[in-house]
Amino acid sequence: MKLVVQRVTNANVKVDNETVGQIDEGLMVLVGFGLNDTIKEADFLARKLIKLRIFADEEGKMNRSVKDISGKVLLVPQFTLYGKVKKNRPSFHKALNPEDASKLFDYFVEKCSEEVPVQTGEFGAFMEVSLLNNGPVTIILEKDFSEVD
Repeated sequence: MKLVVQRVTNANVKVDNETVGQIDEGLMVLVGFGLNDTIKEADFLARKLIKLRIFADEEGKMNRSVKDISGKVLLVPQFTLYGKVKKNRPSFHKALNPEDASKLFDYFVEKCSEEVPVQTGEFGAFMEVSLLNNGPVTIILEKDFSEVD
């Protein structure tokens, strides 16, 4: 499972020119699932995401989480995070199939929603994502329990 986490001042996602998800200060997160991903990875990364301290404290240090600042999270499903490029064209054979990925995305949204307000993109749709990256701060989080560390 892969997350591309961006600290944002605001972000939104549109489908067919209609806004389906929108947040102010918080995290905009691209979410991708690999072939071996299960709820184990989703649980682990949901906890990690909510506890990730990338917001400034009173001293300007990255010491606060999205929960600490009462921020929000915009989760956007993106299977292309598992794209591999050998020549000039990406292959997505390492991405989880859409049916299972959709269920896992819904589960991940539910887990994150237990801790902070969450908005989402639309699974399987063509989306337009806009954001104002604050910093910029972009962090990649990955977990695959099937791999040996």
